[in-house]
Amino acid sequence: MARKAAIIGGGVIGGGWAARFLLNGWDVAVFDPDPEAPRKVGEVIDNARKALPALSDIPMMAEGKLTFAQTLTEAVQGAAYIQESVSERLELKHRVFAQIQQAADLGTPIGSSTSGFKPSELQEGAADPSVIFVAHPFNPVYLLPLAEVVPSTRSNAKVIENAKEILREIGMFPLHVRKEIDAHIADRFLEAVWREALWLVKDGVATTEEIDEAIRMGFGLRWGQMGLFETYRVAGGEAGMKHFMAQFGPCLTWPWTKLMDVPEFNDELVDLIAGQSDAQSGHHTIRELERIRDSNLIGFLRVLKDRDWGAGKVLREHDERRRTAFHATADTTVIGP
Repeated sequence: MARKAAIIGGGVIGGGWAARFLLNGWDVAVFDPDPEAPRKVGEVIDNARKALPALSDIPMMAEGKLTFAQTLTEAVQGAAYIQESVSERLELKHRVFAQIQQAADLGTPIGSSTSGFKPSELQEGAADPSVIFVAHPFNPVYLLPLAEVVPSTRSNAKVIENAKEILREIGMFPLHVRKEIDAHIADRFLEAVWREALWLVKDGVATTEEIDEAIRMGFGLRWGQMGLFETYRVAGGEAGMKHFMAQFGPCLTWPWTKLMDVPEFNDELVDLIAGQSDAQSGHHTIRELERIRDSNLIGFLRVLKDRDWGAGKVLREHDERRRTAFHATADTTVIGP
């Protein structure tokens, strides 16, 4: 019998989680009071059905059963894993956790998709804070493997390990963040880049399109398969990282960035950014952009998979786990005369 995952919040991220679990054979119950949630989640799952099988070299397992629960209680009852993906309002998350823990089985892992809150903040006032933790994914959740798993000192270590194993089972890469911090790891990098980008547009140095070209034509390709430190190690030549640090370390004192300074967030800046973005990408619908993104990611991830490198290594390991499970099931099946 398939295990059940409960997804609380049916936006882009919640829909991505639903697709990830569903296409990996889990039954999924989604709760979102928005009457449009079934349509929105359904469109995300449709995209996932087109994209995720392209990353696998063995047949996909049978999909689980998808239901849209009428109440949060109905969604979480009997769930082996619960993922909260509601709006980034702490008081709302606290109310949701309280309702979840009134109905969920004791000890059920409750991951939060929060991009900024620390787990200790999420756990405040909870009936059982030990099972609440951060499981922060990246869009599209059904293709990108990273999930930042962030516990606090109040977390139950066995629950965290169980949650990490569940995430591996659905093809994700649980990155255990050893010390809780606002915005975790990846979004702190993104925030730094975002601040610089806003200044470059505001000051007329570059348009939104030119900034995107600088990323996708250059360092974004390196980061996508080697990350930051390995990229810079190579940049140091035969002398490695120590030489790179000695050569470029002094640049840290130069006035290159405005990381501690933020442009005033007003209507003028919003209109400037939105207008340039419309000119850059407005000829595509969001659904078209999602399909273009997914197709590009599949190509990139397949190349990495062929080379058993980076995110492609995660895909290979997921295929191998599923292949082993398939053969184990086949070996125990009794075939009559």
